[in-house]
Amino acid sequence: MIVKETLLPIEEVAAKLGLGRERLYPYGPHMAKVLGEPPKPKGKLILVTAITPTPAGEGKTTTAIGLADALWRLGKRAALALREPSLGPVFGVKGGATGGGRARVEPRHEINLHFTGDFHAVTSAVNLLNALLDNHLHQGNELGIDPRRIELKRAIDMNDRALRHVVLGLGGKAHGVPREGGFELTVASEVMALMSLARDFKDLKRRLGQIRVGFTYEGKPVYAQDLGAVGAMAALLRQAFLPNLVQTAEGNPAFVHMGPFGNIAHGTNSVRASAFALGLADYVVQEAGFATDLGMEKFMNLVARTAGLVPEAVVLVATLRALRYHGGQDAYEMPDLQAVRKGLANLEKHVENVELFGYKPVIALNRFPTDAEEEVALVRDFARERGLPFAESEVYAKGGEGGLALAEAVLSALALPHAYRPLYPLEAPLEEKVATIAQKVYGAQGVEWSEEAQKALKAAKKEGCTGLPVVMAKAATSLSDNPKLRGRPQGFSVRVTDLRCRLGAGFVVVYMGGIETLPGLPKVPQALRIDVDEEGNIRGMDY
Repeated sequence: MIVKETLLPIEEVAAKLGLGRERLYPYGPHMAKVLGEPPKPKGKLILVTAITPTPAGEGKTTTAIGLADALWRLGKRAALALREPSLGPVFGVKGGATGGGRARVEPRHEINLHFTGDFHAVTSAVNLLNALLDNHLHQGNELGIDPRRIELKRAIDMNDRALRHVVLGLGGKAHGVPREGGFELTVASEVMALMSLARDFKDLKRRLGQIRVGFTYEGKPVYAQDLGAVGAMAALLRQAFLPNLVQTAEGNPAFVHMGPFGNIAHGTNSVRASAFALGLADYVVQEAGFATDLGMEKFMNLVARTAGLVPEAVVLVATLRALRYHGGQDAYEMPDLQAVRKGLANLEKHVENVELFGYKPVIALNRFPTDAEEEVALVRDFARERGLPFAESEVYAKGGEGGLALAEAVLSALALPHAYRPLYPLEAPLEEKVATIAQKVYGAQGVEWSEEAQKALKAAKKEGCTGLPVVMAKAATSLSDNPKLRGRPQGFSVRVTDLRCRLGAGFVVVYMGGIETLPGLPKVPQALRIDVDEEGNIRGMDY
């Protein structure tokens, strides 16, 4: 491992939060697992979300990192709480997910690749459960599981569309029971989701046992605990369940742990890592995946409600390139005043979404070199007219120094009153929860349910899932379920194609449009740009 940047020993990073060496399980000089139980929460949670992104993303992670560094520059004890990167996006469209420029977490290449092995552990636990299931079928199927009604999928942490639908058990009797199956991205698995939401090992094992693998011939649900899988899965996940501590490029503490997808799962780091951060720091900067209609909505309706992680302030990241894109400009890297003006409708809807939950957002404009001052003025005027805090963020180029204005705006926002409120009561019918999110958050005029989704809804009610929060799985690059609809779409309906109880994770997944749980690679994947030089340095993974 070659690290040319000057990084602090992980013990020095931990000491900034009052953690002694005895609380660390090091993975080399710059990464460590944190041992023990989290202290009582004392910090203030700052949630970072964004407007609808372009396919490349808008620097939400970069902004969150720079904000934490800026808070340290202002003399505040701060900690980051970020998701771990998935190898799917790393080698797919977006590349590395550890920030960029001078606002990044380190050691970035290790974090982007194998890190402390957390995702490998989750993948192994998912695939062990699948192996036990297929072995049960092969050894006589005592539970009477219907091979046609198995919904469990294997996991792989790589974008690979060819594995979405596969046939298993071919080759004769000795090779298992033939059935249809498939793979999903590790970060889309229920194990990843429940790892992120479990409070302790007891809770983890309880959740693992409640993973539904399929149904019997009589239509009764079968769970992981029925297969005797819980103990072995927990053993595989024991180390992965411990939060990871790393550092920013400026040597400040960052908890980077777990990574459920924001458009398929709830899109935020682990509850356990956030609990450590809130117990050790005065300010915690936490990112929620994608935009307000995905990561933030799920954080507010699921994580804040069930884990007690209630934000004190919300930062809404915007970029001029995204505003140009949502204003109808395909060549969104270059200035276009008219496109920005039209794209402000998208920003306006995301402001409204934050306000739905009881907050006035701090608008952070993530600056790019090609941004024109006239465009910046449009966004500044937009914020001023609505009485919203506004700050330009230049953390990519300047690190924490470039986030000082944003940090000061956030500190001022923390002093303002807010009244957190989820959008729906848990006791509301599932279809009412779906309609509430679609209409209030997306701006849809209605919800259409496919025949398959209606059957799944009926089964979910029978299984007792009615009182759970819902997690909407939909496109990330549009407020609608159609990626082609930019800006602030009007007069559209969303279509529910399927619905699954995830009792282990503690929510119901509602699939919309053509969402896939195993993405494919683009025509020119990021993997083609990544290489290792003769000295062992990785090239092509940085922003």
